[in-house]
Amino acid sequence: MSTSSAKTLVVAYYKFVSLPDFRELRYPLLDVCEQNGVKGTILLAAEGINSTMAGPEEGVAAVLDYLQSNPAIGELTVKRSFTDEPPFYRMKVKLKEEIVRLGLPEVNPNDQVGEYVAPEAWNKLISDPDVVLVDTRNDYEVEIGTFKGAIDPNTKSFREFPEYVEKELADKKDKPIAMFCTGGIRCEKSTSYLLKEGFKKVYHLDGGILNYLEKVDPEESMWKGDCFVFDNRVTVNHNLEEGDFDQCHACRHAITELDMASEKYVEGISCPHCFDTMTEEQRERMKSRQRQVEISREQNRPHIGSTPEQRKMWREEKMKRREEDRRRTMERNQSS
Repeated sequence: MSTSSAKTLVVAYYKFVSLPDFRELRYPLLDVCEQNGVKGTILLAAEGINSTMAGPEEGVAAVLDYLQSNPAIGELTVKRSFTDEPPFYRMKVKLKEEIVRLGLPEVNPNDQVGEYVAPEAWNKLISDPDVVLVDTRNDYEVEIGTFKGAIDPNTKSFREFPEYVEKELADKKDKPIAMFCTGGIRCEKSTSYLLKEGFKKVYHLDGGILNYLEKVDPEESMWKGDCFVFDNRVTVNHNLEEGDFDQCHACRHAITELDMASEKYVEGISCPHCFDTMTEEQRERMKSRQRQVEISREQNRPHIGSTPEQRKMWREEKMKRREEDRRRTMERNQSS
């Protein structure tokens, strides 16, 4: 994919590492991000750092250099992709109890984790009929795409994962368990948790789905569908290009044009996936939030929501970009 200066670099990274002074890192780090035009979210906790952020290549490089110059953090494994439109509106550096919340602070990946499996070796592992393949992501992420043969735990948050393990995997402690998630961070904790619970053979996809999509040829891929990402792109396809989904800003579920044509879809308030389960209190809260979005529109400020006309224009522009990408790909293939 092109690394043209017209494109925005998106990076995702995390690291479980002891950061007892994580609170003191917050504002200096925020200053560095703002000085370099980088936006997104960075989570800091005593157990480490977790982030997706985006900006000009030089700015992102400067922030990464700043982070890696901290001896406590050191070298980071970074997954990179590019997008034509900035996927974040602001920069946030948040302090957390956990950088990925399992709700069990005694589970520490700095103590032990499962065996890492490189993307190039993943297909062979999950093709073994004895391997139990588990998608550790939330249900709305799994619905968009997953690996062939993967089990969906049907969890709405990662905090529900231990309950799933107790109910569905407790009798499989001697079987090989392979797990995966978007970028690898959940698997660090989930494999650590399983080992703590007495499981013997625990594996996880090194670098997560995003690393697999980057490293494995689509023709050899066992991935089906799109991958949900936590920014304004909503999903990416196997080429790490922006997918065709929009997002319900009430429940965060990825939605299609058909979903948006439903009478249960109300911009910024509900969609067919959450309409029937929302309480009146939740609905009123979403209405209040949507009013703030509309005020931002009127004042011509960046906002999370968008009008139908803006969505139509966005889709048309996306299709033009996709056609241009296809054209360039065909030209490169013909010249090679």
